[in-house]
Amino acid sequence: MSEITITPEMSMEEVLQRAPAAQRALFQRYHIGGCSHCAFQPEDTLGQVAKDHNILDINEMIATIIQAEDLDGKIQVEPKAVREWLDRGVDFTFLDCRAPEEWEKAFVQEAERLDYTDSGKYMGLPKDRTIVFLCKDGDRSLSVASYFIGHEFTHVLAVRGGLDAWRKEIDSSLPVYE
Repeated sequence: MSEITITPEMSMEEVLQRAPAAQRALFQRYHIGGCSHCAFQPEDTLGQVAKDHNILDINEMIATIIQAEDLDGKIQVEPKAVREWLDRGVDFTFLDCRAPEEWEKAFVQEAERLDYTDSGKYMGLPKDRTIVFLCKDGDRSLSVASYFIGHEFTHVLAVRGGLDAWRKEIDSSLPVYE
C-alpha cells in the first residue's frame, strides 16, 4: 500500500501533486474532472469536491485515489528493462500510443504505432499477453494501460517516463519535441 497521505482538507492541486493517478481515478470511478460540467478548481479541497458531487464516503474516495496510485506504480516498467527485453528477444507487444504527428518527430524503432482505428487488432490478443505502452512522458501510456487492464488484460505495462526517459536512459539521439 502507498505511503502517501491524502486528507479531505487538501487542495486538489496538492492531491494531484501527491498522487498524479488521482485525475484518472476520480474520472473513472466518479466522473469527476473529465469535462467542464464535472470539473474542479486547483484550490478546491477534496472534501468540497466530494460534497459538490454528492459523494458521501470521503474515505472511500481517498482509498480510490491511493489504490490508483499504487496500481500506477505496479504497471510501470523502467526503460532499461524494456531495452533488455528487446535485446534478449523476449516475446511481447511494444506499442507507441502517441499521435502520428508526435511519432513522426521521434520514435523507438522497435515500438509499433498503436492503431486507434482497429481496436480489434489488440482486443483479440491473448489476455495474458505482455503489452508495453510508450508515450512522450509516461502519462498517456498509463491511461492506455489502464484501459487494457479494464478489458481484462493481465500483463500490461507502461514505460515509466515515456519517450523522455527513453531518450535520457537509452538513446540520447532521439529528438526532443514539445
